[in-house]
Amino acid sequence: MSSNLYNQYQQLLQKIADVKYASAVLQWDQETYIPAKGGEIRGRQIATLSEVAHEQFISEKFGNILQQLLEINSLSDIEKRNVELSWYDYNKAKKLPADFVRNMSEAVNKSFYAWLNARKENNFSVFQPYLQQIVDFKKQEADLLGYDKHPYDALMNDYDKGLNTSITDELFASLKPELLLLLNKIKNASQVESGFLNQSFDKKIQWNLGIEMLKRIHFDFEAGRQDISEHPFTTNFSSRDVRVTTRIDENDFGNMLWSCLHEAGHALYEQGLPAEQYGMPLGEYCSLSIHESQSRLWENCIGRGLPFWKHHYQLLKESFPQQFKNVSVESFYKGINKVEPSFIRTEADELTYHFHVMIRYEIEKQLLEGSIVTKDIPALWNELYKNYLGITVPDDKTGCLQDVHWSHGSFGYFATYSIGSLYAAQFYATICKQNLSLEQQIEQGNTLPVWQWLQQHIYPFGRYYSSEALCKIATGETLNSRYFIELMNKKYSTIYEI
Repeated sequence: MSSNLYNQYQQLLQKIADVKYASAVLQWDQETYIPAKGGEIRGRQIATLSEVAHEQFISEKFGNILQQLLEINSLSDIEKRNVELSWYDYNKAKKLPADFVRNMSEAVNKSFYAWLNARKENNFSVFQPYLQQIVDFKKQEADLLGYDKHPYDALMNDYDKGLNTSITDELFASLKPELLLLLNKIKNASQVESGFLNQSFDKKIQWNLGIEMLKRIHFDFEAGRQDISEHPFTTNFSSRDVRVTTRIDENDFGNMLWSCLHEAGHALYEQGLPAEQYGMPLGEYCSLSIHESQSRLWENCIGRGLPFWKHHYQLLKESFPQQFKNVSVESFYKGINKVEPSFIRTEADELTYHFHVMIRYEIEKQLLEGSIVTKDIPALWNELYKNYLGITVPDDKTGCLQDVHWSHGSFGYFATYSIGSLYAAQFYATICKQNLSLEQQIEQGNTLPVWQWLQQHIYPFGRYYSSEALCKIATGETLNSRYFIELMNKKYSTIYEI
């Protein structure tokens, strides 16, 4: 009886997943290939599928099956964990009425196109009323889900179960002085040269180079593809169909390179999730913090490391012989790790990057608590960039219109970028500790040991463990920011001779 009931549960969840991933295909197309006039109807299609999936998931039939399964003792550990997580998800989803889900989906669609238009016009006011509607929905969502201390906690919990403002405030408060101390040392040192990254780089050659880099770090093109979008992102429709996008600037070589490596880290995680758990909680990623750890590990710990480029730099020189003709690999390494306050988060160095995250975190928190409204964003954004990074934001596109997240309704996400960076440093330190010749192997072009370690310690568990539990199993301890600080001090003391 238990096997039949579990099979019913699995079939229902997989049908719901089919609907969700069909919606995801439409969303991917919306950001890559949809014709200009297709947006309005596309929004309706996505909203309908979101509503259908939600109604199926919160149905009385599904709830009854879950309740019966919870009382069965003969389930395997994996089956039991899937049911427990589904019960948690079910009770949370029941708090959101189906019409609320549909209405928010429609608002997100309108918001996304308003964001695109606002970027074209370089004018936040074009986006502002649509964003205010999203914020209003998010406040309502927080109230429906419930919270103990701060409404923002309800949204943060969606991206990393148990994460809240108290934990994040404390983490940022401890991280900030360490970053400032290192930044002040760098400010007093001689600046490194990076001008060679801002020459003319042919778009097609950059594209081909990006594809080759993805192959070299084990992205499976038989289970995925890459395309162009306004803002780089990763999406998946199963572990065997994972899509990444990149953005190419012909006058900024780093734009394409880092987005490729970053999104590849996300994609490798999705491709590594157990295919047999399709549609089930254990076929989904652990948390956004762990997901971001994967992108930051490949982008920064590996991709901005000297050992990686001692092997792969020859490919760059072959692709752009004139641009890199007089640039040594050591100079290239220093240039790609240049620390300098900048406007664009996705192009920021490893140190100042976290101030970009803190700024967005503070703005989102204030929006949710109601101490500011969306009309206040440009002025507050510019003020915080002046206070944190000492730079004057020139316009909206370079400032508060640069990220796609708000147009998607992704409030509560940004802190996971910094937390993911801390996890990444800890994972990388553990891999190095367990494989003392790792960096020599990477220098020879062999990143397979990293990928294999992740396949063994991160990818296969899905949502079985919390972020902290997974970190402890993989590294022997829970999250410890010391590894990130040590990695940064080691790297930049060499680059800047401090």
